[in-house]
Amino acid sequence: MKKVVLSLLALFLIGIAIFYVNDSKNRSVSADRGRKYYEEAGQIIWDIKTKEKVVALTFDDGPHKKHTTQILDLLEQYDAKGTFFIVGEQAEKNPEIILRMFEEGHELANHTYTHPNSTNVSKIMKEIKQTNDTIYSITGYTPNLFRPVEGQYTDAMIEEVVKDGFQVVMWSWHQDTEDWRNPGVNRIVNTVLKGIKEGDVILFHDGGGNRTQTVKALEKILPELQSQGYKFVTINDLIKIKTLTDEKNSHETNSE
Repeated sequence: MKKVVLSLLALFLIGIAIFYVNDSKNRSVSADRGRKYYEEAGQIIWDIKTKEKVVALTFDDGPHKKHTTQILDLLEQYDAKGTFFIVGEQAEKNPEIILRMFEEGHELANHTYTHPNSTNVSKIMKEIKQTNDTIYSITGYTPNLFRPVEGQYTDAMIEEVVKDGFQVVMWSWHQDTEDWRNPGVNRIVNTVLKGIKEGDVILFHDGGGNRTQTVKALEKILPELQSQGYKFVTINDLIKIKTLTDEKNSHETNSE
């Protein structure tokens, strides 16, 4: 009987431990305030509601000497602008690619310096500064966009990042290509094309591993979306469209 009780007690304690681990993970990813709060506060953007046929292509973890260059070539071919969430230590290794991004009109954004799997606020703020300093030293431009590593954030992190003048950028929940897993070119293509709608923010990766599948997928995605009438814009362009739309809607409401 004693063994049975001890076994049940052990299972109970394991269950509690699993609950707290999962709860901790969920809170670190979504924070307590949630998407609705942050969208209404204008502090985090996932995507926008618009009737304009625009989408934002975003790329994380680069630059990579080979794959980012191939992506830039494709963007140039289709007159597309991208937003690159840059890892500072990779920028230091590839300054010529950062300069090319800037000179060709792409958006340079911040994705920490070492890509740490951490939500420690002081560490993240230090890395953000390091990356911005690096990008500024190459281009003379200071980014105002930040994307947390793996999309993980806390309320405390967002408060500090916003206080420092940054707009936090996530991605459309249905437009996470998971290309970092190398799931196959067709799967990446289908994820984007089947769910596409105006105002989407699409998540790709140009660094952090072999991105051959991402490049090959873009070879199919870019001409198809272009044929559908979509224009590829930066995140700051999307924010401007959202601001104008909100002002128009507010004016129409006040006029009624």
